[in-house]
Amino acid sequence: MFGILIAIGVIVLLAILMLLYRVYTLVSVARGTDKIRVSASNKVNAILFLVFMIGCGGLFIWYSFDAFDNYQQPVAAAHADDYESLFWATMWVSVAAFLITNIALFYFAFRYQYREDRKALFYPDNTKLEIAWTIIPAIVLVSLVFGGFKVWNQMTEAAPDEAEVIEIMGYQFAWEARYPGADRKLGNYDFRFISPENPMGLIAEDPATHDDFIPLEIHLPKGVPVEIKIRARDVLHSVSLPHFRQKMDAVPGMPTRMWFIPTKTTAEMREELNDPDFNYELACQQICGRGHFSMRKIVVVDEPADYEKWKREQEPWLERGAQEPSEGELDTNIQTQEAVDAAGPETETVEAATTTTQQ
Repeated sequence: MFGILIAIGVIVLLAILMLLYRVYTLVSVARGTDKIRVSASNKVNAILFLVFMIGCGGLFIWYSFDAFDNYQQPVAAAHADDYESLFWATMWVSVAAFLITNIALFYFAFRYQYREDRKALFYPDNTKLEIAWTIIPAIVLVSLVFGGFKVWNQMTEAAPDEAEVIEIMGYQFAWEARYPGADRKLGNYDFRFISPENPMGLIAEDPATHDDFIPLEIHLPKGVPVEIKIRARDVLHSVSLPHFRQKMDAVPGMPTRMWFIPTKTTAEMREELNDPDFNYELACQQICGRGHFSMRKIVVVDEPADYEKWKREQEPWLERGAQEPSEGELDTNIQTQEAVDAAGPETETVEAATTTTQQ
């Protein structure tokens, strides 16, 4: 109700402003001043440029500090400080460029407003100025690119041998996570085996899948490297773990990966934030369809001993009654995929969405 009242108020205010402008125009016509090339409104508009700059600039600065805690989440991973430094370096460079260019824009509109007794200076070029505004941004951008390349290498280089390996698959509109069992090896998968009982398309005949398990929550061990193997079943998704400062796209047909080391358990983060309901979260940061909002999954960081205990309590995927498709279903899947490949990428997207909806 309050929102409706605000909307009505805005509409009424705009109507009043339009009527005032109309009255002003009619008065100017009656006085015979409507033909004057430069009227008082020229100066008023120039002043309004400054008012707009100061007002909106003030709101921008106030909101940035007031809402800082809402978008600046605590860091909970070993490499996160490097990512954080790069993020804020990029942010400050962007804000500085934004403020300089916009302050100049609005100030110049006021300072050099048209006056009949003044002519504009013809200033065709300035070689030194052009070199300066080319070289300086180039140096800054190259520095940011090399900093980003260093951080990217940290996140995507080969994980340590002792790393815990977890596979995450995105699909419309949920996440599935798979862990290897005692053999520490993830089994193979094939899209043709995807079914309601086997959402990740695991191949039951592969011995490596026999002890794999698919839990409802994602658990990570504190202080231990974690390698995330990522894939998508239908459209583009994005694996985002904000507190660990990790993000990687999940691309259909192109597996991706990243690794990091969690440094704070869920219990420690709850104590730090004084929030007993806090949970780490896996979210999707790609607009992947109508159900995008539902692509959330709880992530729990445990002490290593608790993590190992949790793993031992999990039931292997095969023991949950997963079944392979029959020969007829498999042939149908193969024929469907061949038809999709022949029809092109647009049909593939539609077919993937249809298959997911049916499941």
